Amino acid sequence: MSLSRGSCTLRAAVSKLNSFGKIFEGLPSNSSLVSCRQISSQEVFERELEHGYETHRFQPLENGINRSSGVFVWDTEGRRYYDFVSSDSMVNHGHCHPRIFKAMVEQAAKLTYSSQPFYSDVTGEFEEHVTQLFKYDKWLPTVTEMAGVKAACKLAKNWGHAVKEIESSKLKIVLAEGSSWGPYRRPINSNVNPPITGNFELIPYDDLTAADEALADPSVCAFVAEPIQSEAGVLVPKDGYLKGVRELCTKHNVLWIADEVQTGLGRTGMRLAVDHEQVKPDLLILGRALSGGMYPISGILANDSIMSLELPHDDESWSRGVDPLGYRIALEALQVLEEEKLAENASKFGNILREELEKLLKQSIKSVRGKGLLNAVVLDDSIDATNVCCQLKDEGLLAKPIDDHTIRLAPPLVITEDQIYECIDIIKSVLLASDPEGGSLFVEACYESAFLATLKPQTPIL
Repeated sequence: MSLSRGSCTLRAAVSKLNSFGKIFEGLPSNSSLVSCRQISSQEVFERELEHGYETHRFQPLENGINRSSGVFVWDTEGRRYYDFVSSDSMVNHGHCHPRIFKAMVEQAAKLTYSSQPFYSDVTGEFEEHVTQLFKYDKWLPTVTEMAGVKAACKLAKNWGHAVKEIESSKLKIVLAEGSSWGPYRRPINSNVNPPITGNFELIPYDDLTAADEALADPSVCAFVAEPIQSEAGVLVPKDGYLKGVRELCTKHNVLWIADEVQTGLGRTGMRLAVDHEQVKPDLLILGRALSGGMYPISGILANDSIMSLELPHDDESWSRGVDPLGYRIALEALQVLEEEKLAENASKFGNILREELEKLLKQSIKSVRGKGLLNAVVLDDSIDATNVCCQLKDEGLLAKPIDDHTIRLAPPLVITEDQIYECIDIIKSVLLASDPEGGSLFVEACYESAFLATLKPQTPIL
């Protein structure tokens, strides 16, 4: 079998397959794949700009990524970077996790997809596991994670009409401003004209008084609120907000739809972000990390009181087929999450990250916020977030600007203690260098670190 240019990814895959005992006997050996041509990052940019439709929400940083492992990615020139973007929480388990990769390849060798009229052994196994793990009655797969919120809203309207007996034309859904919506899960707000169509009402996030007033409307069937608003800038609500939302939804007989596409599956230091206040939404939306970044899979969890109602069979939001490949991957990803204690890891190293960066308050940053390994730094008004991200890239760390002065920091949850301290050093050095008055402080910090390191060489010091 002859493979030419563009086979670098396959070469890496075959290398991993060999380590698993050559699952496919017919695959070519590594030696036949070594000849793939190396291309530069510049060629990567030019080819995409010339032949592809521009789909980047943000201005891309100028590096062409061609491989990854754990917390690292490499560009086509072989430069290594810490990944503090994690594909917006898609690779919580780390890039190319070997267990998830192995499960994917083994299932792909047996059965990838099954038509709707047939059952699959993997489908029921996954549905049983995911419903028991999160303590819901039913799982409903959605076509994409981006359709998850819309699909949950349709389920809620179906429930509102059948249970609350609200006229279909009057059904209303309340959303917190800043909630993710649409093809790119952009934060919606009242300044967009219009942000969404239909009977929707926007209210301020983290405002229980506004929520109480809005949910008192008898035509309201659901309230959509993320436990932490990631795309809006990692906005963490006040303690008690989630518990208050649960109480208000129960009081007004309204369904709470919790979007945990980015906050769920260990990212915030708990299995789910709602677990920080020990509350349970009526509908839970999951995606992204559900497959460990290997495969697009998403869906909704809810109880029979919602799921047992007859659903429209012609709706485009939920999936129709049986997806054994996706479910096998997701099943392994959920088991890895629990067995490798990734949520505990996120909690421990997230605390360290915030504590160290808070030492720069009143210097180059105004605030640090987040939970677990979903964090953001708000920079001084004189410091541009995109410029800082470019400097971080030059130092070997990739991060994402949320707005002109906010940077999100969200590494894979498999990061180690040594790695988190090395990354903190990089972030601190760049931020202090960006502060007009930070240079001398950074020099002093370096001297102090060097001296203390001679006393305790095995302890990361900042």
